[in-house]
Amino acid sequence: MLRLIRTKQKSFIVRIVFWVIIAAFIGTVFLVWGRGGDKGPTSGNAVLQINDSSISYEEYQSAYSNLYNLYRGIYRDSFTPQLEKQLNLPQQAIEQLISQALLMQEAERSGLEISENELVAAIAQISSFQENGKFSRDRYVQVLNYERMKPEQFEAGQRRQMLVDKLRTQLQQGISVSKEEVEESYRKENDKINLNFVRLLPASFENKVKVTEESLQNYFDAQQEDFRQPERIALRYLQFDPARYEKEITSFSDEEISRYYRRNLDLFEIKEQAKASHILIKVDKDADDTQKKVRRALAASILQQINEGKDFATLARANSDDPGSAANGGELGYFGRGTMVAPFEKAAFAMKPGEISDIVETDFGYHIIKLEEYIEAGVKSPAEAIDEVKKGLRIEKARQLAYEKAMDAYNINRKTGDLDAAAKTNDLGIKETGLFDRSDAIDGIGREADITAAAFSLKEGELARPVQTTQGVFLFTIKERQQSRIPELKEVRAAVETAYRKAQAGDLAKEAADKLLTAALDKKSLKRAAKTAGFQLEETGLFSSSYGAFVPRIGSSQELAAAAFALESEKPLGKVVFRQGESYILISLKQTEKADLEKLDVTERKKIEDRLLSQKKETVVNDLLKKLRDTAQITIDPSLDSELARR
Repeated sequence: MLRLIRTKQKSFIVRIVFWVIIAAFIGTVFLVWGRGGDKGPTSGNAVLQINDSSISYEEYQSAYSNLYNLYRGIYRDSFTPQLEKQLNLPQQAIEQLISQALLMQEAERSGLEISENELVAAIAQISSFQENGKFSRDRYVQVLNYERMKPEQFEAGQRRQMLVDKLRTQLQQGISVSKEEVEESYRKENDKINLNFVRLLPASFENKVKVTEESLQNYFDAQQEDFRQPERIALRYLQFDPARYEKEITSFSDEEISRYYRRNLDLFEIKEQAKASHILIKVDKDADDTQKKVRRALAASILQQINEGKDFATLARANSDDPGSAANGGELGYFGRGTMVAPFEKAAFAMKPGEISDIVETDFGYHIIKLEEYIEAGVKSPAEAIDEVKKGLRIEKARQLAYEKAMDAYNINRKTGDLDAAAKTNDLGIKETGLFDRSDAIDGIGREADITAAAFSLKEGELARPVQTTQGVFLFTIKERQQSRIPELKEVRAAVETAYRKAQAGDLAKEAADKLLTAALDKKSLKRAAKTAGFQLEETGLFSSSYGAFVPRIGSSQELAAAAFALESEKPLGKVVFRQGESYILISLKQTEKADLEKLDVTERKKIEDRLLSQKKETVVNDLLKKLRDTAQITIDPSLDSELARR
């Protein structure tokens, strides 16, 4: 094969193809046929069976990896784990493998073949295998070795890919786009309509709802589960506060100090800082060039005095326009990068302690800067950080001691569930919470998911295993439990009435919308009917069907959008009431603006024709794939299902 490619090379027309770089090349060919090397839970075995074709785990893994790299290249920093999950790359990989296998099988059934010359020509034109526009045997082997593939493996995969491409070409042969189709598409994109519409909101009918005890009781009886009270509990608990035990931590070993320091180096980071003073000669933002020159001359005069030996602080008190620092001789104190405006910061951090800057211009005016001190970024040495290390280590060990004491109390009393005995032994007072459900904050504790989860799994008289939080360690037991129940109406009357009014308001809104539609049909005008009934008439503004299901100022509704574009000037009124969210919508055609075919020039016509042709060609292939899938026997190995679930 290699020899044949070299001898045929001169007869091939070298063209630019998709594979400009190796990565792109791999993403096209190996996406479907695999490259081996990645081992999975079912490595070497078939994880997909499509009729008589088997797909190995390596082929699946390769397809997945290439999709991953493709999307990562597209989205770059925006390619988050959340986006990866939304894209469902494992399923995409499986779908592509299935589609390619089905098309391959169909190509073979159709008697299509790829000749040796066709294969040679195709491989020779792949730019990844070329040097100076010509096929290179060394480059060919090098690329395949990089991908851990033998030439015969790649050539077999390339032959299969070409066979599928030939099937696509055969299916799409003869497909064309007519002039009428182009013009129809142009009209669809450019024909516009403007709707009158009335929106009836249930909320505006709530004050019309009549509430009686009987109607409220009947509603409550029918909707009792909506008002079910959740299970609620109250706790008795001990709080082992680490601060209580810090005094018991009296010494630290050298190993403990060293280990804490190594583990928490970020706590001892020294950020780069500068300590500076400045004299500001302020310049108003709307100052003209003459005013700026005068102010700069003043700054230059002050700088000259400093250079002649006059005291910086004295000159700052007398001349600086910065009221915050002038009284202190221009002192600004320490500051890090990102604190000052860019020109000031750049000048300050470029100086050495004791140096005076030239005049620095910022949006505030002209500055003369004196660098007092400079602290280089770094990390405190163990000796410098010793006090902080001991303080942090004491807190850390106190937390551990608090947990150990809580665990001792739990282990000693868990059989009896005696929280009082645990409190006495540890000289702690027992605290109590009010009743709370799974979604509530806990009195005196707050929202602690671990405590809530443990508490609701407790049995009566049982101690919960200690739960460690940022507030300390909690040991607790159930004080009171109220089972989930259906309340009496009087307990939840306000909530029931609110829900009843909302439900009834929805019915009233629908009833009013139906009456308005009847009136509009009688009057043959939504505008007149709305005015008579006192409803506001709105309009969408012009929009085209290219908006899809979206209708301006109304929202997305496929049903409403389709009905809107079916309206005619002679019959402008919509015949039904549309539901959009909680609203009821009536529509009427106000204005039609037809597309101007005179504006359909050659360039636009070609663009539409190309797009329609591409769509029609893809539709032919997709229709075949749907037909093939309907009759195909497709099996996914359970091990691959498990991997999909994990991803």
